[in-house]
Amino acid sequence: MRIHLKVVPGSSRDEVTGWLGDSLKVRVRAPAEGGKANAAVTKVMAVSLDVPRQAVKIVSGTTAARKVLEVDTLSEADVRERLARLGS
Repeated sequence: MRIHLKVVPGSSRDEVTGWLGDSLKVRVRAPAEGGKANAAVTKVMAVSLDVPRQAVKIVSGTTAARKVLEVDTLSEADVRERLARLGS
């Protein structure tokens, strides 16, 4: 399963804020330097989706705010269900 992300580095907290059209907005405290924000994004997404960290990887956009994240172990329905639980 691939998820399009809009990442906001240098935020006040690490969180998945919700869908922006077909992209998921993710805020991380880590700065956008030296791969720190990317590492934070994979950690936040793994925790949010309740999957092992190694099941989540950035496959496109490593140096951009718009990224594509791949989750090896979940279907699109599983991803949407787990993210919907975060909002409740």
